[in-house]
Amino acid sequence: MKITVIGISLLALTTAIAQTAQAQTASPSAAEVLGTYADIAQAKYEDSLAAARTLSDAVAALVASPSPETLAAAQAAWIAARVPYQQTEVYRFGNAIVDDWEGKVNAWPLDEGLIDYVDASYGGPTDSNELAALNVIAHPQITIAGQAVDASAITPDLIAETLNEADGVETNVARGYHAIEFLLWGQDLNGTGPGAGNRPYTDYVQGAGCTGGNCDRRADYLSAATTLLVDDLEFMAAQWAEGGDARAAVVADERAGLVAMLTGMGSLSYGEQAGERMRLGLMLNDPEEEHDCFSDNTHNSHFYDGLGVQNVYLGRYVHPDGSVVEGPSLAGLVAAADPALDAEMRARLEATMTALGAIVTAAEGGFAYDMMLAQGNPQGEALIMGGVKGLIDQTRTIERVVTALGLDGIAFEGSDSLDNPAAVFQ
Repeated sequence: MKITVIGISLLALTTAIAQTAQAQTASPSAAEVLGTYADIAQAKYEDSLAAARTLSDAVAALVASPSPETLAAAQAAWIAARVPYQQTEVYRFGNAIVDDWEGKVNAWPLDEGLIDYVDASYGGPTDSNELAALNVIAHPQITIAGQAVDASAITPDLIAETLNEADGVETNVARGYHAIEFLLWGQDLNGTGPGAGNRPYTDYVQGAGCTGGNCDRRADYLSAATTLLVDDLEFMAAQWAEGGDARAAVVADERAGLVAMLTGMGSLSYGEQAGERMRLGLMLNDPEEEHDCFSDNTHNSHFYDGLGVQNVYLGRYVHPDGSVVEGPSLAGLVAAADPALDAEMRARLEATMTALGAIVTAAEGGFAYDMMLAQGNPQGEALIMGGVKGLIDQTRTIERVVTALGLDGIAFEGSDSLDNPAAVFQ
């Protein structure tokens, strides 16, 4: 079944994004371009916040009256919340305020046994993570790093201050989108076969009928984690509003601001998305490397990550309701310096979006992303590698843009899966 996450189709959305800046007759100033960049960031984070509040309302309804319908509504709200948020990821890598904050809301992968019950096949504590199967929902008294912890009340503070990255382990992800995703879907035990997680709504039924045990504490955890997500997005939306620290940092120094834009575009395109999120999982044939592994929403997250890069270059963002934020763009600066390079950059971005759109189409047709990762599946490999190739090609053109604008010296994030594949298996 096709999931509608916004009121317009992906084809209409990418067409709308691509139809921009063509009518510019004069080169914009760097200050104008950075103003648009900040305006789009503000719009994206405000949309992410609004979607998180809608998710919070859906979670409250699920907790108050668990049913197949309220669980499905909360899941749909989570998927919709990913649409604007994934488009913000292009603001990572170059903006220190975003980099320092982002792990609170979108860290992955996570050792989900820290949070709740898991299948026996998951195993127990590991050498790298003694807390991998802690299951705080089932245990009101826990021990972390040799210290007794009172977890009788599951609160936002307990999650944020004690559980998240507990014992200094990065995979002890206790907050953010993916912790909420796990609590809504449960583990995906299908490997590279069809099907997402299948948590029953009865995991939230209070008293008789509760499955999985501790339904009251599970509801408390889900509510607290959702509250944290809303709080975190309120903070970041404020950073990009007029007078916010992130906006001020970008516009204070034009060269540094342009470097931040291009660093985010290149690093997300290359090391993060093409490498760590796509090529690595394919090399390992491992569905645990899916970005949205519990919900089978990875195809959409990849698409909107790519769209975020495109709309920063074009200076145009489409809200979920179809309205538009746009202004003087990086594309305009590049066109003034080298029109052919601007045309090449636009074409590269469009080719990437076509390839990522093909993954979405296949997934919505029943060929889920984790199925694409299966060993010996040439169709899945071709789809994923089509996206990887598009992202790598656009990164090479971004490097040329850096040179054309006289900003040489920018370093993009890399990935062993692209730069040193043999290291992946060592």
